[in-house]
Amino acid sequence: MPTCRVMDDGLFEIRTDLPEGIARVLFCIYEGEMILLHGFIKKTEKTSKKDLSLALERKRKLELEAKG
Repeated sequence: MPTCRVMDDGLFEIRTDLPEGIARVLFCIYEGEMILLHGFIKKTEKTSKKDLSLALERKRKLELEAKG
C-alpha cells in the first residue's frame, strides 16, 4: 500500500508502520495548506467509519468557519 492515498470526499491518508501498529493521519488540502484532521493507530485491516466520520466532520467545520 502507498504511503499516501486518496480517500473519499477530499480526504487523504498518510500511513506509517510503528511498533504499536500502523499510524494513520487523515488530512485535507485547504487553501493550499495540508490540514491534519485526525490521527490514530490502526489495528484492523479497514479504516473504521467512526474515524472517517470524525475527519469528515472536522473538514466540514473548517469549510463552514472559513465561509463566515
